[in-house]
Amino acid sequence: MGLFTQIVMFILIISILVILHELGHFLPAKWFKTKVEKFYLFFDVKFSLFKKKIGETEYGIGWLPLGGYVKIAGMIDESMDTEQMKQEPQPWEFRSKPAWQRLIIMLGGVTVNFLLAWIIYTFLLFNNGDTYVPTDRLKDGIGVSEIGEALGLQSGDLILSVDGKKVKRLDDARLDIVLGDEVTVLRNGKEETFALTDEGKKILFENGRSRFLSPRFESVIGYVADSSLAKAIDLNVGDVVTQANGKPIAFFDQFEKEIRAVQNDTLRFTVLRDGKALALQTFKKEGERLGVLPEITEEKIEELEVTDTYSFLSAIPAGFTKSIKVLTDQVRQFKVIFNTKTGAYKQVKGPIGIVEMMPETWNWTFFWSFMAMFSVWLAFINVLPIPALDGGHVMFLLYEMITGRPPSEKILERGQIVGFIILMSLMAIIFGNDIWNIIKRFI
Repeated sequence: MGLFTQIVMFILIISILVILHELGHFLPAKWFKTKVEKFYLFFDVKFSLFKKKIGETEYGIGWLPLGGYVKIAGMIDESMDTEQMKQEPQPWEFRSKPAWQRLIIMLGGVTVNFLLAWIIYTFLLFNNGDTYVPTDRLKDGIGVSEIGEALGLQSGDLILSVDGKKVKRLDDARLDIVLGDEVTVLRNGKEETFALTDEGKKILFENGRSRFLSPRFESVIGYVADSSLAKAIDLNVGDVVTQANGKPIAFFDQFEKEIRAVQNDTLRFTVLRDGKALALQTFKKEGERLGVLPEITEEKIEELEVTDTYSFLSAIPAGFTKSIKVLTDQVRQFKVIFNTKTGAYKQVKGPIGIVEMMPETWNWTFFWSFMAMFSVWLAFINVLPIPALDGGHVMFLLYEMITGRPPSEKILERGQIVGFIILMSLMAIIFGNDIWNIIKRFI
């Protein structure tokens, strides 16, 4: 049922977003008395799963789940219906409308996507508030994994700023560090600023952007895996690690570091159990895990978290601010993705990868949060000035409005072909990433 839930959630989110995006084109087209020949969820290459004509418009569902479209009469689009363009322009056609009306029609989809995200974030903030961990509550600093150390961070650091901008939230700190150039921390009572290198980010992305920093937690064992080294030596939940490899231990990240330091050797440590000190040891092979996790209780999390609450009126501007921040963060990610030294492009996910991001049990908060984030993403992608996307049409329309003359139909046709090739190439790369990531699990 887990995979089924993930697939259903993904298809439902995509279907809602596609329908609303295309509705953003459809409604202004109808408002300006432009004929809309088709309104489709998914693409109906050769055949459709369902179709019904109502009035002048055919509504349907295609079999290829790569988005959707509205076919507007008198417009060169992905259908490449050039025969229609050879006829004399008719008053109900897209090409016969004033440039400002055509511009509104083309911007309708991305406008709806952004408004949808704004509305969702507004209601999420109104209903749930905004829960986060302020960095100034991390009195013991952060705990970092081996990947965090590769970025230059150290356990116990207090993150002050990234690229000169103060960091107030732990979740923002994670993303800002991934996208930033330098970070300033308070380390051993002194401020230190160091560069975030491409080499360190490459290690991060090679490990799937795993959580490389977290709040520091005491060295209390909260979980022992079955058939693990820890289970074999009778390490118990609730044990408090006080020493490892001859070094005093106060936090779980310190214990993890000592575990990693032992390769093909004996790991020796001391735990406190029921007020008594016990010495434990086990031989650990290279790359082998001990099989333990720290004790992270709801009480410990609640001590760190704060929740900002909003009235409905205050949630409206906060929802707008949230939408802008999500959009800004997505734009910033391209800097890392296009930097081949980081290897971030290998982590770009297509439909298969996105399905795997879905929870295995239904979660409405995740559902709406993901829909809002993805809606902003679709707005940004579609507004890019690439022919075959809305942004490509907008680019040609702006050219017409500035110069006073439209591009020739031949240029529009060639632009559509070039844009289609670019999009299909990107889709091939993204699908290839998804498939390769699955194959790697079995190698």
